[in-house]
Amino acid sequence: MLKKGESTMEKNTDCIFCKIIRKEVPAEFVYEDADFAVFKDIRPSAPVHLLLVPREHLEIQVGDLEKRAAALGRVFALSREVAEKAGVLNSGYKLVTNAGHGAGQTIDHLHVHLIGGWKSPTEVRHV
Repeated sequence: MLKKGESTMEKNTDCIFCKIIRKEVPAEFVYEDADFAVFKDIRPSAPVHLLLVPREHLEIQVGDLEKRAAALGRVFALSREVAEKAGVLNSGYKLVTNAGHGAGQTIDHLHVHLIGGWKSPTEVRHV
């Protein structure tokens, strides 16, 4: 049983994203390096819907702030390369993260959604 203020996240390397990164669960990877894995979302909300996930299990709201800040900074740098590979660099894309279950976060592992690929501005879902 968790005590007040404790998290299930910090030591949880059995989350679905950790399993995907270790290739224990299948996913369609589009980019990998020593620090990040990028793969397609299994429930896309746009023609292009990728997840940029640090290999290290980090929570978005709890834990080492420096590590989280560095990971999020790297996401912004990496997103340009990933968007180019996905063909949405010039047409535009969104970077979205959900912080907490009340915001729609379902996987407790820091990750950012790269979403784009709409044919016209009227198709874009606004957040």
